Amino acid sequence: MVTYVLDSSAILRYLDDEAGAARVAEIIKSHLAGRCEAILSALHWGEVAGVTRKAHGSAAMELVLSRLSAFGLRVVAADADRAVRASLIKLKRDIPYVDAFGIELAADSRHRVFVTADFDFKPASRDVTIEFLPAK
Repeated sequence: MVTYVLDSSAILRYLDDEAGAARVAEIIKSHLAGRCEAILSALHWGEVAGVTRKAHGSAAMELVLSRLSAFGLRVVAADADRAVRASLIKLKRDIPYVDAFGIELAADSRHRVFVTADFDFKPASRDVTIEFLPAK
């Protein structure tokens, strides 16, 4: 079974109904139906919270996190081992540290696909399968 690793840009595209939102919705529906798994790193979860809070306030942030939690998306903690592996990915591929956590999570299995709207991940496409959402 395929596991989709969603980053914050993918989730935010879905929430804002921007380019790629339909694809993220399709992944979430497949996850709910048990045809795939959808996960994200705790760092990307935090980014979604922070961006939502900044743009729409605390109540909106709580509502968004509650609704995303209801989908059963698994949020994977950033433990010490993952933090070290992410730092090595950051150094090797010259991508932001938070983003390296998503790549590190996708690298756990060849059955994982990293989903993002951020084309800065191109250097990491040598390491994991990446599905890029359409540009805005």
